[in-house]
Amino acid sequence: MVNYVLAGAARTQAAAMIQELEAARPGAVERLAQGALAELRTWPELTVLEVDENLTEQGCSVAGAYDFGPPPHLSVATSASRARRDFTALHELGHHLQKNSFALMEPFGREPDGGLLLEDAACDAFAAEILLSAPLVNQHLDTKGPTASTVTQLWQASNASRMAVCVRAVQRLPAPGHILLVDTTGHLAFAASHGLPPLRRDSFQGDIAVIDRALTGSGHARGLTQVRYRDGILGRQLHTDTAPMDGYLIAVLVTDSAPWRTFTPPTPDTGPQSRDYICANCDEEYRSFDPACRRCHIPPCPDCGRCACPPRLTERLCPGCFTLHPPSMFPSGSDRCLNCD
Repeated sequence: MVNYVLAGAARTQAAAMIQELEAARPGAVERLAQGALAELRTWPELTVLEVDENLTEQGCSVAGAYDFGPPPHLSVATSASRARRDFTALHELGHHLQKNSFALMEPFGREPDGGLLLEDAACDAFAAEILLSAPLVNQHLDTKGPTASTVTQLWQASNASRMAVCVRAVQRLPAPGHILLVDTTGHLAFAASHGLPPLRRDSFQGDIAVIDRALTGSGHARGLTQVRYRDGILGRQLHTDTAPMDGYLIAVLVTDSAPWRTFTPPTPDTGPQSRDYICANCDEEYRSFDPACRRCHIPPCPDCGRCACPPRLTERLCPGCFTLHPPSMFPSGSDRCLNCD
């Protein structure tokens, strides 16, 4: 199954969302651009809540949540800046619009995942389109595509959040890639992706090449790196450019055509790379893309089907049928199971 969304598809969906919003509420886009939270609090059909960040949805790209109710309500993390809260509120409004319009839901039927990735990416694009005007974006991001420095300059010239700038920048990438916003601890505060699998918010990227040098140095670094997905799985090599962004690190990553270089051929499409494991039960070496066990953090072995957790019951091998059984299957004083005794 394709597990990425092209930025163009998300932007097309966002344009349809804006058109439908303006038809229902003329002038709403302009009012939302001036203050999204303030405007949304005047909408009688919506309830806007400010909550702790740990109460927001972890699967969402922003620190917020949408509950279609009834009555529907938007949740926005209180710990964020005003610009970030406005972006989050608009993102969650995007979910509200898409979940309540048959016309907006129609494109989801053409997606292999039922539109889950497209819906979330369209919410980001919708928020960014409202907060950052096209003339301002064109002034700072030229046709060759964004660099880390020009993304920072766009943010400095606007009143929009860093996240909104990331989304606008990813729309200008000349090739598949990511725009990453990394905090000082190396954790991913936000990611916008184009043509590559999306990255999970709060995932640790602080020790991958280029990012580690940028975090420990001036913030400016260039080179090749591989982003980390779930369970240590690495993506393909990407050309990377970083710059500091007032307490954060902005990183632009592309497969080829890097705007900061004269010529950049495509990096080898090695695909995601899984970690190597040795099964604690059958000693087989294996690689796995399966989710890791929550307790031992090891995915199950494809041969024996077990992770590294110790069995809840101590099993014994019956010499009669050569089958592992729990202790209750063995009569007292016998080494053979009840089936063989």
